[in-house]
Amino acid sequence: MGVRSQPLGVVTEGSFTGGLTVRLAPDCPTEALRVGSFVVLEGNDNRYFSLIADMRLRVTDPSLTAHPPAGGSPFVRQALAGTHTYATVEVRPSLMLENASRLTGAPPGPVRNIPMHFAVLREARPEDFDLVFGSEGGTRFALGTPLTMDIPIPIDLKAFIERSNGIFGQSGTGKSVLTRLLLFGLIKSDVASALIFDMHDEYAYARRDPEIAGLVELFGESRVKVYTLDKRTGGSRDVVIGLNQIEPEDIELLADELNLRETFPAVAHQLQQAFKSRWMQRLLAMDSEDVAEFCQQTGAHPGAVDALRQKLALIRKRDYVVEEAGFSWVDDMLRHIEDGKHIILQFGRHDSLLDYMLVANIVTRRIHQRYTEKALAAQADGALGQEPRHLVIVLEEAHKFLTPEAARQSIFGTIAREMRKYSVTLLVVDQRPSSIDPDVLSQLGTRITGLLADQRDIDAVLTGVGDRNQLRGMLASLEPRQQCLIVGHAIPMPMLLRTRQYDRASLIAELRASKIRTVDGHELLARYRSFDEDE
Repeated sequence: MGVRSQPLGVVTEGSFTGGLTVRLAPDCPTEALRVGSFVVLEGNDNRYFSLIADMRLRVTDPSLTAHPPAGGSPFVRQALAGTHTYATVEVRPSLMLENASRLTGAPPGPVRNIPMHFAVLREARPEDFDLVFGSEGGTRFALGTPLTMDIPIPIDLKAFIERSNGIFGQSGTGKSVLTRLLLFGLIKSDVASALIFDMHDEYAYARRDPEIAGLVELFGESRVKVYTLDKRTGGSRDVVIGLNQIEPEDIELLADELNLRETFPAVAHQLQQAFKSRWMQRLLAMDSEDVAEFCQQTGAHPGAVDALRQKLALIRKRDYVVEEAGFSWVDDMLRHIEDGKHIILQFGRHDSLLDYMLVANIVTRRIHQRYTEKALAAQADGALGQEPRHLVIVLEEAHKFLTPEAARQSIFGTIAREMRKYSVTLLVVDQRPSSIDPDVLSQLGTRITGLLADQRDIDAVLTGVGDRNQLRGMLASLEPRQQCLIVGHAIPMPMLLRTRQYDRASLIAELRASKIRTVDGHELLARYRSFDEDE
């Protein structure tokens, strides 16, 4: 759609807190506009960058609505338009640019006033988009275009990684593709390393749709390292967890999955105090006499110890869990992260929530500890600029880790609340944001949201965000696929976007245009698929 050359309408009333009402010109039908469209108000001294929040049909004579013209004649409609019938739109300025700032080249700033009556509303032009959102390139990466124009809208990736962020939407809205697109931008710009917990093996290789390239196919195995719990995939780094490497805090998050009693923390810590790193091995090897002896020495309840032994036996049955491991693959991951690489941890056939939550918790807790130590050491030495490389942890099914109960004590809640000062942030991906702790949601810097049907989920996504009523209407206007609302720290003002295509050919062309060496993705994909065929 081209930009309309004539004004859309003029301001007739409004307030600073409630927004402005614009009466549309008679030749501007409501069907030519969309809620969430980017528009500009031209005041006498300022330019106001705004979004359409609502539309309304009005009449000057109430009798027209009581006795509307019969038959819906186009001639009658045209005769009444602009005199007896008219339309208004509600707009709320998001940014303003003072005339003095236009001369100095300063960017738009916060809105401090409103224009007078009859200020002209017009559609945004390409130069307005450039002025507000900047041009794509460097650390600015375009996720899509406005719904009515083909102009890339970039987000600031440096600002994005400074805080934890969220991608939300109901099932089938393309959250995984959107997450891959965002990760493509992060890896291409090299602003941070990414650690991706890939529950369904979607991020490394194009298993289902050959045109949706995996990250390894685009950037190569030299930049994206793949670890796996499933030895069948071959060619990746096999993850092995020793019972001697599991701590009680690694299991506390699994209380629901394992149906652990409330006595678990006390009993587990008694075991750890008695047997150190071998606490779980000793527990699982106990018979009834050993249990009785341990309880006599520590005062633990025999029933609680025996129940814990039976439930933790489920963990020992995982084929990636061994009795004892001397090699720490978490240290291996951290070494690659410090070298500027990116990590994908695949789960293969181990895609149950028990596997996902256990491994993600083990990895993240140790990364948190290591990053905290390094950041504090750099601060103590006054070595500014020597902090660890920034890390973004991608966490799908995030509500399982960030419920109100779990977020208060889990490492994921800690990272969401305070780890940005230690160079670690989360990218949570979820279809049920209403199940996530509100305090965590309020800490998310940028939220990218597809269609949500449940009102509780919509309210949750908008936790701590201004202009909630306006944004709620924008969310309701989204189509089921390839559209999203982005709001927050990484973008100057909220925007409805049609997300760009995530296809192999265009992404490789973009990498080559940026002089980034690409790899033979088809060869990598064929090699990956051969692992399944060999079975």
